[in-house]
Amino acid sequence: MQLALIGVSHKTAPVEIRERLAFPSEKMRAALEALMERAKAGEAMILSTCNRVEIVAEGPSDELIRQFLYEYHRIGAEAVSDHLYCLQNADAIRHVFRVTSSLDSMMIGEPQILGQVKEAFRIANDAGTIGTNLSALMNRAFAVAKRVRSETGISQSAVSISYAAVELARQIFRDLTGKTVMIIGASKMGELAARHLKRNGVSSVLVTNRTFEKAVEVAKVFDGAAIPFEHFTDHIDRADIVISSTGAPHFVITKPMAERIIKHRKNKPVFFIDIAVPRDIDPAVNEIDNVFLYDIDDLQQVIDANLKERLKEAHRAEEIIDGEVQAFCTRMQSREVVPTIVEMRASVEKQRHEEIERYRKKMKDFTPEQVAIVDQITESLVNKILHNPITQLKGMAHDPRGADFAETARKLFNIKPSSGPSGSEGTTGSTGRSSDDEPPV
Repeated sequence: MQLALIGVSHKTAPVEIRERLAFPSEKMRAALEALMERAKAGEAMILSTCNRVEIVAEGPSDELIRQFLYEYHRIGAEAVSDHLYCLQNADAIRHVFRVTSSLDSMMIGEPQILGQVKEAFRIANDAGTIGTNLSALMNRAFAVAKRVRSETGISQSAVSISYAAVELARQIFRDLTGKTVMIIGASKMGELAARHLKRNGVSSVLVTNRTFEKAVEVAKVFDGAAIPFEHFTDHIDRADIVISSTGAPHFVITKPMAERIIKHRKNKPVFFIDIAVPRDIDPAVNEIDNVFLYDIDDLQQVIDANLKERLKEAHRAEEIIDGEVQAFCTRMQSREVVPTIVEMRASVEKQRHEEIERYRKKMKDFTPEQVAIVDQITESLVNKILHNPITQLKGMAHDPRGADFAETARKLFNIKPSSGPSGSEGTTGSTGRSSDDEPPV
């Protein structure tokens, strides 16, 4: 398998370059067909997200893929060539495994990329541009991503404000089932935190905002209830979790108010999440028993600590990928080498039998024992002639250049290219988003 990967990502190109090279999903099939034709690719797929555009192809040279990119997007080489990365064979395989496992993402461990890669694979498969080699590669990539996720903690610790809020809420309440959350001020960040809380078991959402119509609009998203801002203090004791982000110039929730809330709740815990700047909640409320307050800086400290943990886990994930790349390369090289050895022996053996038959009339006076000796001698000669080439090819089964040597051997022995095994490395249960629960980001 001769694999080439050309692309740009958030690490190599600004957004304006990535935008110019992007492939809209509705045009992806046509783009794949054009790629196969212009780049003379045997197999190909295109991954196009907001953070990366990558072409993975079997067969063509880097230059042909580059030319396709330039021509398809009508963009000059000088505008993008410095931003492109070009990877071959084992390096390309490693990159595919790392991308699919979210090790190359802007936020290491984020879950979205796996679904995006699966969707790119599905589109290419439907377009008929996936063959046995890319099928084996991508199915193995999905298995590697699953292994990384299950054997490391790369996606377990929260590294966003909204998920950090969920993580802290779980620490306080253990089980969020049946809890109520109140959103004070309908900010996007507050809404996102509430969305994640509800997905994790919160049953009721109350929304209050200075503009009541906005509160009604957000409440509909959660099948919740809108509370007029001037009356939210009459309902706040119903909330186990309060997310505040009003942007008010003064405290919206004071210590005396929090004392009344905890009294009305009969000392049941309440979790305040203050994501407003300036702050909405008086820091003194943290002095009250069973009242837990985290502001934006507190949440950021949680995120920073979790990021360090993810980076530690990323080292373990890299070790897993190193082993998987080596094992996959060995399997793929064996797929090239082993059939070649079989075909070499079959080809020479066929010639041996044809030569014996050609001289059969001249051996008419040979006794059966003499004919057997001729057969034995010629078989021995074939074995001696093939011994060194076969030994060398077997040794190359674990070498990155194994496929090249196999191709050379086929040419020397006039053997037609082997199609190799038709099976893939396994199947993935889905080509869309991962069916597993999303880990926190």
